[in-house]
Amino acid sequence: MVQKLDTLIETPSQTAGPYVHIGCMPTYAGNAGAYDLEIGESPIADGAQGEVIEITGEVIDGTGWALRDAMMESWQPDAAGKFPGQAGADPKVSGYCRFAADSETGKFTLRTVKPGAVQARSGAMQAPHISVWVVARGINIGLQTRIYFEDEDNSTDPLLNRIEQQNRVQTLIAKKTAEGKYTFNIVLQGDNETVFLDI
Repeated sequence: MVQKLDTLIETPSQTAGPYVHIGCMPTYAGNAGAYDLEIGESPIADGAQGEVIEITGEVIDGTGWALRDAMMESWQPDAAGKFPGQAGADPKVSGYCRFAADSETGKFTLRTVKPGAVQARSGAMQAPHISVWVVARGINIGLQTRIYFEDEDNSTDPLLNRIEQQNRVQTLIAKKTAEGKYTFNIVLQGDNETVFLDI
C-alpha cells in the first residue's frame, strides 16, 4: 500500500562518521585498489605553472583536540587566477583536491600552487585564496571556509571586508612558516573559531 505523502516526515540528519572515507577516499580508509585513480588526489599535475606550496594544519574541535577523521575538499584557480575551462587556464591545474587529516596525528597537508587573484562578479578583485569544505564526526552539514595568505594584500578583498567582527578575519589567514610553506588550522568552535561561510 502506498503511504500518503502528507504522513512522511523528514529523515533526521546524521554525521558522516567513519564512512565518508570509505566512500570518498577508499585508499586512505585501507581499501586500496577500489579505484584506479581516486578523485581529487592532487589539484595540480607535474609542470603546473606558479609557486608550488604546502599548507599544513589541523581541524580542531571545541576541546582543543585535532580531529583525526576530518576530510576536506578544496577548490582554487591557477597561479594566474583562472579556473579550468577559462581561456588561458593552466591545463596542469584542476584546482580541486580531496584530502584528509592523518589518522595518527590529525595533521593535514595540501600541496598545490599558490592561487592568483580572481575577479568577483561585482568586478572587485578577490585576494588569492583557496575555498575549503570540511566534514568530520559531529558535523551534520559540511562547513565552508577559505584560506587566504598573510604575504598577500588582503586589504581590499570583498569577502574579508564584509566580516563584521574584523578581529576574526585572522582566522582565515594562513601563516607563512618558510619559503613555500604555510600553516592553517580550522577551529570548529571556541576561542579563535574559524569564520565559516553560509553558502
